Amino acid sequence: MLRRNLLLTLVAVWFVAANACARRHANEGDNSTGGFDYYVLALSWAPQFCASQGGDPSSNECDPVRHYGFVVHGLWPQNDDGSYPQHCAQTRPVQADTVQQLLSIMPSLRLIEHEWATHGTCTGLSPRSYFATIEKAFTNLQIPSEYRTVSRPMTINPAQMEKAFAEANHATQAAFGVSCKRSEFVALYVCLAKDLHYRSCGTALRECRASQIDIRPML
Repeated sequence: MLRRNLLLTLVAVWFVAANACARRHANEGDNSTGGFDYYVLALSWAPQFCASQGGDPSSNECDPVRHYGFVVHGLWPQNDDGSYPQHCAQTRPVQADTVQQLLSIMPSLRLIEHEWATHGTCTGLSPRSYFATIEKAFTNLQIPSEYRTVSRPMTINPAQMEKAFAEANHATQAAFGVSCKRSEFVALYVCLAKDLHYRSCGTALRECRASQIDIRPML
């Protein structure tokens, strides 16, 4: 009886540990290169980044002369089940000419290096091809006129922004997701198939739950 109870205890401990391990790795996905379902093009709103505590006033993104609005934060491999691969290979510094070509839409060397190491290595693409894909995805995106030059504060419903982007790009509204911190607009998620056609986002993306969001102007 003692041996049977000990065996049952060990099984129970193993089961709890296995569940904890599964939860811990649920979002890590398949870390083999190319093992993902779609891309998320993440576009941060520079005025909010620069106004936040994390905004670096020395960053090119916060250059008061450029007045950035949407900037590319990254192109992230994502899976339909909510998991995502990261850090799939060892990296070397991104070549200088590639960096220079990206700075107009991704104005931070540190960010470029980080995105390649964290996400780009999981795409199965070379650094040049990965950043060329980012550039193409961003260039293809049609930004609605009301969000190209925001000269004064705006307050809108998140779904209103998603609808505007969907209509401007002849895509489903489910391909766009707004991210916010409290009621401040932070970023826009754009979901793309591997051929860069718009597609519905998975359910795991953290979307804004506020009924209204405030958009800082491009000062």
